[in-house]
Amino acid sequence: MRLTFTITRFNPETDPRPRDEPYRLDVERGQTVLEALIRIKQEQDGSLALRYSCRSAICGSCAMDINGAEKLACRTSVRKEIERHGRITVAPLRNLPVIKDLVVDMTSFWGKVRAVTPWLSASALASRTETGRTLRPMLLPRDRYQFHNVDACIMCGACVAACTSHEVSRRFLGPAALAKAERFLADPREPADAKRTRLRFLEQPDGIWDCTRCNFCVEVCPKDVQPMEAIIRLRRVAIEAGLARSGGARHITGFMALIRRSGRLNEALMPLQVIGCNLRRLLRVAPLGLRMLWHGKVPSPLAPPIPGIAQIRTIFNSFGHLKRITRADHT
Repeated sequence: MRLTFTITRFNPETDPRPRDEPYRLDVERGQTVLEALIRIKQEQDGSLALRYSCRSAICGSCAMDINGAEKLACRTSVRKEIERHGRITVAPLRNLPVIKDLVVDMTSFWGKVRAVTPWLSASALASRTETGRTLRPMLLPRDRYQFHNVDACIMCGACVAACTSHEVSRRFLGPAALAKAERFLADPREPADAKRTRLRFLEQPDGIWDCTRCNFCVEVCPKDVQPMEAIIRLRRVAIEAGLARSGGARHITGFMALIRRSGRLNEALMPLQVIGCNLRRLLRVAPLGLRMLWHGKVPSPLAPPIPGIAQIRTIFNSFGHLKRITRADHT
């Protein structure tokens, strides 16, 4: 079967802008996109630049944009792509600087992983007792700690390339780094003071509260790490630790407070829960409040509670009771 592969070519040193270049290739049944790219490089154009290593979906080197989605070329079937899209287009990962053709610069990616301190703190390591030259092993309690598959990450960068928050702000830590941070924050060997230090860093701008929950990182991850779920767990831990001053945290706590109080969302009070006492931001949202009032979006303060409010409060109280039991079991 003879197919056309449209590959984005770009050399920043010589080309003013990226260009799409077609290559015709006879492919065999069961061939992967990576195998086709290697053949194109060997048989047609030796100047084509691409990155690959293990060819077994372990190293993550061959991550690239295939037919508009971030994938590992070594595990992407040519036949399935043709059946699904009717074409084969290959481009470098988005949101990362291009070195040449399909090779991107991962420097910023690795810098963000290092920024979250992806190792146990020195105080955790110092707590290990030494007997002669042998260190006593530190066993993880299996019933109290799970990796949630975060340790399966191969650092391919696909989640960062698909991340809408990273597309808007390149300072955003990104799904891979935040998932790695959650793995060490949840580690029972990490001391409480070190965990709080980690949370204070992660709750800053461009951290856990800048994720828009678009779910793209979950869709493209080749190892089912589910970075967005790790970010959600980080948010829960931050709120439980009392770190709720950021806008994202105030949105969650304010939403729950309104539901618990009246049994429904009060759209007029919700912005006030997020903004707090910031006069400048209050003046900025004042016109919105007036429009909400005009369109009947502001519930009357004299309105009686909704039917079933007692049951709603019982749910909240039961949830709080379960959380206290869980904390007691983990201490």
